[in-house]
Amino acid sequence: MFGSLGVPELLIIFVIAMIVFGPRKLPELGRSLGKGISEFKRATNELQTKVVEEIDADARRTANATPPPAAAPAEPVTHADEAKPVHDHAANG
Repeated sequence: MFGSLGVPELLIIFVIAMIVFGPRKLPELGRSLGKGISEFKRATNELQTKVVEEIDADARRTANATPPPAAAPAEPVTHADEAKPVHDHAANG
């Protein structure tokens, strides 16, 4: 949770906080810190939930709004009898 902070580091931080703030203020600071952390976690969870809901809603809207793919256009049909014969006037001569 604290990354690379171990017990010795936490004790040093606690002693420094006790010297700076005094033993009477320390419980109040602890409560405030706990409330702040819990509020941050709650807000983070709410934001994550809203983002997931919006992504799901957008995916549903996209799926409902996308028309089915259109069929590929048919290629023009050419018939052999539509082609005009080429007359060689010199050969028929």
